[in-house]
Amino acid sequence: MLQKIPGDRVRPVNNATLNPQGDYVLYWMIATRRVQWNFALQHAVAQARELNRPLVILEALRCDYSWASDRLHRFILDGMVDNAKALQGAPVLYHPYVEEVRGAGKGLLETLAEGACLIVTDDYPAFFLPRMINAAGRRLGVRLDAVDSNGLLPLAAGPQAYPSAYAFRRFLQKNLPGHLSDMPRENPLEDSGLPTLKTLPQSILTRWPDASARLAQSGHAAVKKLPLDHGVKIVDAQGGSAAARQKLDFFLDERLPVYAEQRNQPERSVTSELSAYLHFGHMSTHEIFTRLAAREDWDFGRLGPQSNGQRAGWWGMSQNAEAWLDQLVTWRELGFNFCFHRRDYDRYESLPDWARATLEQHEEDPRPYLYNQEEFEQARTHDALWNAAQRQLLREGTIHNYLRMLWGKKILEWSRTPREALAVMIELNNKYALDGRDPNSTSGIFWCLGRYDRPWPQRPIFGKIRFMSSENTARKFKVGTYLHRFAG
Repeated sequence: MLQKIPGDRVRPVNNATLNPQGDYVLYWMIATRRVQWNFALQHAVAQARELNRPLVILEALRCDYSWASDRLHRFILDGMVDNAKALQGAPVLYHPYVEEVRGAGKGLLETLAEGACLIVTDDYPAFFLPRMINAAGRRLGVRLDAVDSNGLLPLAAGPQAYPSAYAFRRFLQKNLPGHLSDMPRENPLEDSGLPTLKTLPQSILTRWPDASARLAQSGHAAVKKLPLDHGVKIVDAQGGSAAARQKLDFFLDERLPVYAEQRNQPERSVTSELSAYLHFGHMSTHEIFTRLAAREDWDFGRLGPQSNGQRAGWWGMSQNAEAWLDQLVTWRELGFNFCFHRRDYDRYESLPDWARATLEQHEEDPRPYLYNQEEFEQARTHDALWNAAQRQLLREGTIHNYLRMLWGKKILEWSRTPREALAVMIELNNKYALDGRDPNSTSGIFWCLGRYDRPWPQRPIFGKIRFMSSENTARKFKVGTYLHRFAG
């Protein structure tokens, strides 16, 4: 008997019923783009096993999503190549579909739904995915289950949007232990005993062909013929679960031992560089936590009894491991919590009342410099350190963690209004960052405007919003090598 997933991770999207006469169970993979440590795949396998039906996995990639570019598309395609390799010989029919013309994929899900007993998909609280899932639920005539594989804490377990990391950490320390034993299976398809479906009907394959062979052979050239933003170039970082595990191995071996002390140093990056892989679902927080716990020789008995919201000491792990877990679990899942409860998560109006009040009180304050979006985008400001951070975003699809906060604060200071600053930050982050369009990166942007923070002493432009400067950053950290690396 296959292990069923926790009930609070499954959300019925529509009121349609299961079709017991269907030919297969369909897993519509849209956010958790991996075949291991995946609650949604595990749920689909369990349903197929119970119905004694084959399992079909549809992983489709449209080309008309906002900010679609060579950079983002190639990273996702790398993951599809990995999935195709991992599923060779598995008791499942994997159908990767890549839309080559806008709108060409329309009708594929509905056509596959006609032969399905039920459909399982990934629950994800941000970007266009909630709207897409709900619209699909209204159109489909068969049951659609959305499954949450986003973090250690189920989204539904948080009763409210928490105003600070401290408040959310207190909730985690009280409630997370009950969920830590509910891990997804490392390989949901192992020993599944599923019957197999050799191929889809030719009518489907003709209109929506399997992209496996072309993905594996064409490399970077695969995106050049697609209707994407070709100005946002492919970066060196390769997507997919295989690359994610290499990053994790390197981080645990080389960077974790000095993480707490050096994580804010731009000169030597000791971050995990896993944010993009988590965003695209190429790696699971559960897998990361399991690997870290094994390295720390950790067990549940080492959890602290306190629930005081402190950053260190509760996990019962080393200083470096706890510092990283605070980023991986507390801060990342705090962002998911906010998006789950607030559909206006990416709007100015979602800022705390005190933050909006102080920003609007100082909206007419004189700015020492003013830049428009194009000048920000092209890193044409007077500030060498800010320009270097923006060039890192342009070239690598990321900004060093500490400098990303400075990046946002300066955009606020050099924009005509706070609303204009927010629009610039969202546009540049979502266009160029591999982990843009994600609850976690949205948290970082809104933190620059007061979300999750407290009032600070009043000053011009910022009001009571926390202030940061390039001068103070250069005094606190060595930045010479960073400036040289990302010079114009």
